[in-house]
Amino acid sequence: MSIPPQNPLIKDVPEWLAQGAEHVWLPYTQMQTTPMSIPAVSTNGVRITLADGRELIDGVSSWWTAAHGYNHPHIREAVIKQLEAMPHIMLGGFSHEPGFRLATRLADKLPGDLAHVFFSESGSVSVEIAMKMAMQYWINQGVRGKTRMMSFRGSYHGDTMGAMAVCDPEEGMHSLFAGALPVQLLTDLPIDEESTAAFDAFLGEHAHETAAVLTEPLVQGAAGMKFHAPETLKTMRRLCDKHDVLFIVDEIFTGFGRTGTLWASEQADIVPDIVTLSKALTGGTMALAATIATRKVFDAFLGDSGDNALMHGPTYTGNPLACAAANASLDLFETEPRIEQAQALATQLEAGLSSARDIDGVIDVRVRGAIGVIEVTHLKDVEFLKRRFIEEGVWVRPFGNIIYTTPPLVIGEEDVAKLTHTMVQVAKEWALL
Repeated sequence: MSIPPQNPLIKDVPEWLAQGAEHVWLPYTQMQTTPMSIPAVSTNGVRITLADGRELIDGVSSWWTAAHGYNHPHIREAVIKQLEAMPHIMLGGFSHEPGFRLATRLADKLPGDLAHVFFSESGSVSVEIAMKMAMQYWINQGVRGKTRMMSFRGSYHGDTMGAMAVCDPEEGMHSLFAGALPVQLLTDLPIDEESTAAFDAFLGEHAHETAAVLTEPLVQGAAGMKFHAPETLKTMRRLCDKHDVLFIVDEIFTGFGRTGTLWASEQADIVPDIVTLSKALTGGTMALAATIATRKVFDAFLGDSGDNALMHGPTYTGNPLACAAANASLDLFETEPRIEQAQALATQLEAGLSSARDIDGVIDVRVRGAIGVIEVTHLKDVEFLKRRFIEEGVWVRPFGNIIYTTPPLVIGEEDVAKLTHTMVQVAKEWALL
């Protein structure tokens, strides 16, 4: 049995890390060459404390989840209270207040009649459920053949088998599985007159076999934080209606204030047929996701027998503990100025990152809401970049050809300044490699 290479940033390797490193298989990691990961022992606010006592400003909100920062007392207290009463109960045959109250509150906050909530444990699974809903929607109405999904180049919707099939196959993570995945439909985003006409024609050609169009609203996250305009979403909604195809919006990354509004899709003033939520749903405390459908979709599953029912049921669907955390997180969006903080972050990130435009090899600097991006020609020596950020006291994880930040919405001005200054400084060092 082997362990990862030693990491010069770890002064003293804790016993639990030395032993566990032989057994834990890390995400997106070449275990033979990647240095041992940095041991974290606690979190608070926007800071991560390491085993040796150093603190890092979290610039990525633990994969875009910790909207309120870490260990917010309101969420912590709600979880403790629920843990003492009932940490879990199966949703098959039982109901419980945290889940039913959460579903009601989400329905009240989402646009239009997106009011029917199906809970699961992860974003990828919520996408799988959305696709399953869309396919069965047509089957339940006696329409045969509309079983394929249409998504866009640059898209990412998760790592499970069905979700992989609607990701861009050229983005790298999923191309190995091409022969095993269902063949779905891929096209370009309708961002201008020419691409809109092409999308209209492509959707029209395949409408007879397309159950739904699936998109990330305003930002294609894992593809490199690629932005598009609200008008693009309006175009998708209009053309889905024209060709009688359902429209699924994946708000897993963009939801809960990340783009400067509670939902990215509200900037386009559209109502999807199905929306998926996860990540910041519980404020970055535990796993929970939701797939939410309109009345039109929900009604297609109603009938006198069980044949039309949605046959899906994750073991931890509607977990009371996670729902309690999500309810507490929604409390904070209602009582604390999260959306205003996200909008203020846009101004701060733009000011702090703007000087990176003068660095050799930087091809774009862009900001949308609480997302800041330095795009470079290519990333060389990514481990060097990750190490330099840690040495400077910030947690930033470059990938592809971008150096980006998605900090907690509660981050203070001094920490934002430290974060953006470090991103620019490390980008300058990168240019000299």
